[in-house]
Amino acid sequence: MNFFKFTSVLSMLFLFSFCSFGQVGINTTNPLSTLDLNGNLSIKVLTLNGGNSVAAATIINDGVYISLDPRNNTSDFYSLPNPVNVPGRVYFIRNITDFDTAKLSIQGSSRFFPKNSSSGSFTLDLPPNAINKTIILVSDGFNWTYYN
Repeated sequence: MNFFKFTSVLSMLFLFSFCSFGQVGINTTNPLSTLDLNGNLSIKVLTLNGGNSVAAATIINDGVYISLDPRNNTSDFYSLPNPVNVPGRVYFIRNITDFDTAKLSIQGSSRFFPKNSSSGSFTLDLPPNAINKTIILVSDGFNWTYYN
């Protein structure tokens, strides 16, 4: 009888592990990707005020769509996490003011790379009225790549 219980438990664990590595579908019966979403997606939106220096930068560590709100007719500073610690993370970031520049830096020694470029920088400005007002940032596990 103990052998039967052991075999049953082992069989159930095997079936559970086999099923748990499959694809997940939301609002679909036939998922074609690891996560297959057939419908709308809502993401977390945050508005952040910046710090007055690189040392006092507001740390961006939550949310997906981030509205940066620099104030007081000065450049405000924001800091992204080290991309080594958050590989694959994606942020949509927008400077929502029309007068002040938002300045991004990175915790650690990584760089910002524009799409299709091998020339990176340690800081990135999001001016109030220019093409870089809104960007998408993707961590490749070493640096942040940005798209505008």
